[in-house]
Amino acid sequence: MEQNILDCIIVGSGPSGFTAAIYAARADLKPELYTGLEPGGQLTTTTEVDNFPGYPDGITGPAMMLDLQKQAERFDTKVHYEMITKTEFSTEKGGIHKLWAGNKEILARTVIISTGATAKYLGLDDEKKYAGGGVSACATCDGFFYKGKDVIVVGAGDTAAEEATYLAKLTNKVTMLVRKDVFRASKAMIHRVENTPNIEVKFNHELIGIEGENALVERAVVINNQTQETSKIDVHGIFIAIGHKPNTEIFAGQIDLDENGYIITVPGSTFTNLPGVFAAGDVQDHIYRQAITAAGTGCMAAMDAEKYLAELE
Repeated sequence: MEQNILDCIIVGSGPSGFTAAIYAARADLKPELYTGLEPGGQLTTTTEVDNFPGYPDGITGPAMMLDLQKQAERFDTKVHYEMITKTEFSTEKGGIHKLWAGNKEILARTVIISTGATAKYLGLDDEKKYAGGGVSACATCDGFFYKGKDVIVVGAGDTAAEEATYLAKLTNKVTMLVRKDVFRASKAMIHRVENTPNIEVKFNHELIGIEGENALVERAVVINNQTQETSKIDVHGIFIAIGHKPNTEIFAGQIDLDENGYIITVPGSTFTNLPGVFAAGDVQDHIYRQAITAAGTGCMAAMDAEKYLAELE
C-alpha cells in the first residue's frame, strides 16, 4: 500500500501553528497539525490575554487557543494530539520529508515548524504553585495587571533589564534580584536600569520561595548568597527573566540554528536552509516573542509553503 504524502504538516500548536493551519487549509493544502505535549503552547500558561487584537474584553490564553483551533478545523485542518519525536528532512527541492510521531511515519512535501520556545524557570515548586497567580515570564504580556503595585524581576541579562524598565513605567516599584555582584546585560541596558528611579537592584540575592494566600503572590522569600541571610519582600508579581530555550532539539544537525538554538530563517521570510521546511513563531524569534508576531509569521509560513509547492508543479 502506497503511503500518503501530505502537502503540509505543521509541528506545534501555538498562535503560529494554528495561524499557519488556517492559511494553509484555505489554500487547499489540507494541512495536518501535531500539537506536541503542550497543546496551545506557552499561551495556555497565561491567564489573561489583553493585547491580542480582536478581543476588546480580553480573553484567557487557553480560550484563545481553542478559538484558533476551531477556526483551523473549520477549514478541515486535521489536528493530532501527538508529539513529533524524530525528523529526517530532505535536502532536495521537491524532496519528501519524513517525520515520526512515536512509531508512526509521516511523509510531507512541506513542513512548518512552530514548536515555540519555553521560558526558563528557576525550578522552585512555588513557581508552579503561583503560576498565573503572580508568577510570570513575560512583562509585556502580564505587566498591565500590576499597575501601581510592587514587583520583582529575577535575572541579570538584557531580558531582565528590559522587563524591569518596562515594568517600572507601570508599577510602583521594581526590585531586581541579581545572583552575582554584576549584571550580564549590555552597557546600554544597565544605564537604563540605573537611570530608572523606581528600580532597586539587589546584587548577590536569589529567590528561594514565594508566599501568599489562595495561590496569589504576596511575598517573595530571598537569600543574600554572601551572608546567607534570608528576608521577605512584599510584592504582587514575580517576573522570571532568565531567558528562553527554543524547542529545537529534534532538528539539531539538520536545520541551521543560531548559537542559542533558534532556527535561522531567511530575513523577510520563513524559509530555513532546507527546501520545503519553514519556521514560524518563537522558535525563530527571540526578539518580540508575542502571540501576534507569532501569528503573523504563521501566516507567512503558510504562504511561503503554498508558493514553494506551486513552483514544483
